[in-house]
Amino acid sequence: MELYYRKLGKGKPLILLHGLYGSSDNWYTAGKQLSTYREVYLVDLRNHGRSPHHPVHTYPALRDDLHEFIIQHNLFRPTLIGHSMGGRVAVFFAALHPKLIEKLIVVDISPCSYEAENHPEETLQHKEIIRALQSIDIAEISSRKAADIHLSKSIPSFAVRQFLLKNLKAGKHKRFHWSLNLPALEKNLPEIFLGINTLHTSSDTQLDFPSLFIRGELSGYIREKDVACIKQYFKNSAVVTIPGATHWLPAEKPELFLKTVMDFLDIERE
Repeated sequence: MELYYRKLGKGKPLILLHGLYGSSDNWYTAGKQLSTYREVYLVDLRNHGRSPHHPVHTYPALRDDLHEFIIQHNLFRPTLIGHSMGGRVAVFFAALHPKLIEKLIVVDISPCSYEAENHPEETLQHKEIIRALQSIDIAEISSRKAADIHLSKSIPSFAVRQFLLKNLKAGKHKRFHWSLNLPALEKNLPEIFLGINTLHTSSDTQLDFPSLFIRGELSGYIREKDVACIKQYFKNSAVVTIPGATHWLPAEKPELFLKTVMDFLDIERE
């Protein structure tokens, strides 16, 4: 699948991968800053942004899309940065193609599966979000404000609603449509909760390239039991906590997030 992307800057390749319901736009500010030092690729994953829609939305499929992208653009050992679902895509890619990347940065997501037993709030939240988005009658919506009023019945956070409504696009004659492939995301949501513990790997194939996992202090996506999972699969890994941040830490704490990334990439020493 040929993914939509934007390219910024020159230098060693760096690929930024957005999370569920997101797009490459989410990474534009950080990508622009990093493009002073790197050749940055902002990518829309399948069923998001301006990339093609497809009924299959599994990590093997997303991983293979990324592999095709790297080959197509002749990128030599890029560093991958992925937030949430994009972090899982990066993890699945790294597990299969460890020699094709230089470093890995995963933002606020565990490499292991999320289930109702170990991450009840996170799994329930995504089910409710997709249900709320699909409850909007697109044919009857005349403005984003009207869509926001509808969503506010089930999603109280204004910031979350505004993030989600970035995917509501106005076409010809002011008719709205979703850039998200909501039916595919709903159908494949159980797949989106899966981690690399579902892969057939052994302890002697532990990944040893430099990897960094960044979590928000107020987020529940990487808990202490998830740190054990990180250490199980990533031999040369570190976990950094951004104080006062939730799951959306790149937007909430941009300066501290960027400093953490740059320190890990040794950018200031180059």
